Amino acid sequence: MKQFGIANVLAAGLILAACGGGSSSSPGTVAGNWTAALTNNDGTLALGFTTSLTQGNGSATVTGTNLSFSTSTPCFTSGGSQTGSFVLSGINGNITGGFQLTITSGTPSGNTLVLQGMVNNSTITGTWNLTGSTQGCTGTGTFTLTRM
Repeated sequence: MKQFGIANVLAAGLILAACGGGSSSSPGTVAGNWTAALTNNDGTLALGFTTSLTQGNGSATVTGTNLSFSTSTPCFTSGGSQTGSFVLSGINGNITGGFQLTITSGTPSGNTLVLQGMVNNSTITGTWNLTGSTQGCTGTGTFTLTRM
């Protein structure tokens, strides 16, 4: 009789575990069109741009295309590349996690903009750091990327 009771408790546990709690966990995505506002430490606008982010299927690697600066900058006049990574999680449609994007200039060469922050659904916020060989192409501050 004791073995029958233990078997019933185990069976009930398996059934309850299979039912779950109603929430699902799935990885999020940052793929899509984004607009960025980068502010200096004093709160003034430093740079603004739009970009299209893509990621490989099941990959944490991000690639940016269609980079277009809405503010005038001698640091990124043409060409360049955008690469990044993220660590996202999704629970019930809410996407959160860490994010990094590096933009390297084509012409003039030698300028690098790094954004590091946190994703919260359709907004990414954090800090940016610009280092470069072109005069005026250095700085730090905060940024907000918003999905368009």
